[in-house]
Amino acid sequence: QVQLVESGGGLVQAGGSLRLSCAASGSIFSTNAMGWYRQAPGKQRELVATFTRGGTANYADSVKGRFNISRENVKNTVYLQMDSLKPDDTAVYYCNVRNYLSIVKFYDYWGQGTQVTVSS
Repeated sequence: QVQLVESGGGLVQAGGSLRLSCAASGSIFSTNAMGWYRQAPGKQRELVATFTRGGTANYADSVKGRFNISRENVKNTVYLQMDSLKPDDTAVYYCNVRNYLSIVKFYDYWGQGTQVTVSS
């Protein structure tokens, strides 16, 4: 099992910044992906930014140039720096760890979610 503890959400005006943190503990495989997804009301959960199993940072087109994902491997912690926030960024943000048994077999773990609200 993997436990994820998120922090850093809140209310911010458009153009502002927030920084999310996610600390992972438990059985984290050496081959894993770790990152952030979000879900707005009435919409499906979507990828925001993640480190792939190969260690590459991958971003949704809608956040490129505004968001930055970083990671402290020693602490098993991933961060999401969100700048130039827009009302469309309003959503519940979820931390994700994907443990890979193989390239086609994996287990997903999710945090409890943290609300980000951007006012116009």
